[in-house]
Amino acid sequence: MRIAFAGKGGSGKTTLSSLFTRYLAASGAPVVAIDADINQHMADALGVAVTPPALGGHLPEIKEWLRGSNPRISSTAAMVKTTPPGKGSRLLSLSGADPVHALSVETPCGARLLATGPFTEDDLGVACYHSKTGAVELYLNHLTDGPGEYVVADMTAGADSFASGLFTRFDLTVLVCEPTRKGVSVWRQWQSYATGYDVRVVVAGNKVADDADVSFLLDEAGDALTTYLPFEPAVRALEQGRAFALEDLSQRTLDSLAALRAALDEQERDWAKHTRQAVEFHLRNARAWANAAVGEDLAAQVDPDFILTPLDDHRARARAISSR
Repeated sequence: MRIAFAGKGGSGKTTLSSLFTRYLAASGAPVVAIDADINQHMADALGVAVTPPALGGHLPEIKEWLRGSNPRISSTAAMVKTTPPGKGSRLLSLSGADPVHALSVETPCGARLLATGPFTEDDLGVACYHSKTGAVELYLNHLTDGPGEYVVADMTAGADSFASGLFTRFDLTVLVCEPTRKGVSVWRQWQSYATGYDVRVVVAGNKVADDADVSFLLDEAGDALTTYLPFEPAVRALEQGRAFALEDLSQRTLDSLAALRAALDEQERDWAKHTRQAVEFHLRNARAWANAAVGEDLAAQVDPDFILTPLDDHRARARAISSR
């Protein structure tokens, strides 16, 4: 299952995504956390001393491995961030040994952390952050996660994810909103942009002080308000570099994390829709810029007979074909 945390800058989405990662990992579930925010604070929030290698700095190796023997992809250079998998592509699993997960680092809570990476000197003035988050889109387009496995992504602030199909790659997106008009403004953007794409977007209130704050969020978000969190002294301790454990959290915060997990677990992955949306945004990007950038028609990369499903399904299908 895949969950993304988004919101206005300063809303607490990095804090909440790191708390949720810890909460899932404490249950024994396999968890991969992804820092896809330009500010790259997830490592600190998870207590990681070593910064993960930047996914954005290893795109050529990632593309070459994912390409595999797919005959529809003419070269690694012709593979863009939206290129969908097809017959011959290498697929990813959370427990797999591959060049992507090799770039992760282990966190003290037991989750693995991947990071898009910050801007480098070479990027300044010439690149946008989509050059980094493209690695996340490729990762999610080739990932065959199954039930009981979790990917938790801390996204860039605002509605930047709508610049690509990345917003469709998650089973649940949580908009972290403070109880202010500015706090819910990004929620309104997401609600508007996501209309018609069949993606589940909910609201988690943060820094809630009293019943008036709860009433404000209910008035603004209605049934989309899944839970809310109070000001959390234990989180302040974490941000100040002091020792932190889940047991230090208030019951209200623990209940909120449980509510988010319940909302995520009740989602059912429609793999056909998931694949169809990946193809749709690949074709859009091909027409808008990628065909001209690569110098070929990237619509040819789409395998019309391929549907991404859990890896065991692909292995079973391959065995069935080989036994004929």
